[in-house]
Amino acid sequence: MRSLVRPRHAAAALVIWLSAGLVIPAQEAPGTYRQKVRTFHSAAEFERATSGRVRIARGIDAAQEATVHKAFTPLPHIDVTVLTAAPSSELWVGTRQGAVRLHRDLRAREYFAGKRWLPDDNVTGIGFEGETTWIETPGGYSRLAYVPMTMVEKSRAFVERVQARHVRWGLTSDSRLQVPGDLSTSQTISSDNDGLWTAMYVAAESFRYKVTGEPDARANARQGMNALMRLESITGISGFPARSFIKSGTDVQPTEGEWHDTPDRQWRWKGDTSSDEIVGHYFAYPIYYDLVADDAEKPALRGVIDRITSHILDHNYQLVGPRGRTRWGWWGPDVIWDDPDETGLRALHILSHLRVALHMTASDALRARFRGAYQKLVDKHKYHWLTRNQKIMVPGAINHSDDELAFLSYYPLLRYETDPGLLAVYRQSLERSWQIERPERNPLWNVIYAAGSGAADYDRDAAVRTLREIPMDLIQWSVKNSHRRDVPIDPLADRFKRLQSLIVLPYDELPMSKWNGNPYALDGGREGRSEDDGAYFLLPYWMGRFHKVLPE
Repeated sequence: MRSLVRPRHAAAALVIWLSAGLVIPAQEAPGTYRQKVRTFHSAAEFERATSGRVRIARGIDAAQEATVHKAFTPLPHIDVTVLTAAPSSELWVGTRQGAVRLHRDLRAREYFAGKRWLPDDNVTGIGFEGETTWIETPGGYSRLAYVPMTMVEKSRAFVERVQARHVRWGLTSDSRLQVPGDLSTSQTISSDNDGLWTAMYVAAESFRYKVTGEPDARANARQGMNALMRLESITGISGFPARSFIKSGTDVQPTEGEWHDTPDRQWRWKGDTSSDEIVGHYFAYPIYYDLVADDAEKPALRGVIDRITSHILDHNYQLVGPRGRTRWGWWGPDVIWDDPDETGLRALHILSHLRVALHMTASDALRARFRGAYQKLVDKHKYHWLTRNQKIMVPGAINHSDDELAFLSYYPLLRYETDPGLLAVYRQSLERSWQIERPERNPLWNVIYAAGSGAADYDRDAAVRTLREIPMDLIQWSVKNSHRRDVPIDPLADRFKRLQSLIVLPYDELPMSKWNGNPYALDGGREGRSEDDGAYFLLPYWMGRFHKVLPE
């Protein structure tokens, strides 16, 4: 039997908790939920903050530990160090690898581990102050609180984060923390997909502007859209957008990728543009065009889409940059079967792109050209039927980035297609794709499915749950779940040969990831060396609000 501190307290806690009913919290305002947040404190800060009001429970005897494991098998970690009941009746279990909160609602347990939640995973004590929980570890204390919040308030914090630390020349950019975990040392840097991330933020702010009319949403969307348009103009190649651009002598110069100087050598732009970037452009442009742009802006927006579409058609459904065809920028009938796994996805992309071009162009000549290309792909090459093959991949080789590209392409295709027969086929494709993705509880996929299918059942509650689970702290802390005894492990590793689970854990227990990441991944993170911008929360929330499929 290990050394004990207050074993009777632990025993009483377990007996009382097992026999008691759930304490129902006070009624809160409609739309309010409890957002989980944490702060770290030293022992001295804990003493000053609590002034002796908080009693820290420590220890558990062998008999009580056995009862806990029997009642709540399996716990994430077997080595229990602390057992205590909160005033609101939840049972808290400390282990040598994190803390567990057990309660009787639909979510049976919450797991706290890693620097997102704890200064050290070895939990030595747990105490309570009202609805606040203090976790004691050798590295200090974590103060965990469940703060009443609305989604609108959460959105405001996320928008402020983007504007404070993630805007670089109008692009929504990655943020590198020069000191791990220290947001004051944030530095924006270029990435492979600045165009895609910017496009998703532009769309989010466009939806927010249309729902709320708030001027800052329009200003933010316009700032990002101007940067997207610059991606096309900076290359000097009509209709060929760059992946990203940097200011020479000011921005950090990445060591990877294909970089080109502008004629004045003041700027550099990144080539080998991929289908990811093009999907982002065709997703964001019509949303901004329809919801935000004034009449003075629209000709320039149309001009960019006209040029990108013309470039693709001029080059036989390919993106052609300074070094020839880009690695991923091809959609033509003569090559679409070269990569069978992506045949359906590529068909979906190009049909969606042409439908956007038809929606936006004001040129009769271009309209005839774009419609002719669209009809040829449908009538002769049966691209509409190919879209139903979207998401056919070998198990263990699933590319979750392709899921993002698919759903971002479904949205405009279903929004602007008018032919009932084609719409029926595209909705069959969407239905099949969504049913495969459904276990992931992805709010963006669910909202796009609702908007595109009109279905009454689109897992609204699951989408809301995930949006609430997205943590306020988006620092990319290292996260480890592969040791957990309560997680069923997939016998197949993912395409990067990493261990993955058979279920999607709560999103605040997963490694930080955008929607192109693997939600079944158990371990990951960057040791606190970067921060996500958070547009992956903003886009599904405000799109859902715009389509009236998510609550306020």
